[in-house]
Amino acid sequence: MTTIARGRVELGLPADHWSGVDEGVQALLDRWLVAEGARVSAGQAVARAVLVKSTLDIVAPADGVLERILVPAGASFARDQAIGWLARG
Repeated sequence: MTTIARGRVELGLPADHWSGVDEGVQALLDRWLVAEGARVSAGQAVARAVLVKSTLDIVAPADGVLERILVPAGASFARDQAIGWLARG
């Protein structure tokens, strides 16, 4: 998920990762790879998630700063749920 609004990008698992996954199934945010407030580059892995026994990296879609962590490590999150906010620039 990379919805852009007011210079902010919502971070999450892209829709194609959820393809073929039953509705209601949630992913586990295994760990954050960068801290809140860290500067990141487009394509950089910022978090690692587990979805149906597959480990997936969540990458920054743009250069910016990890403004806020919304889902802590060890917590579950749903399809289309933002796990964090990236401030562009």
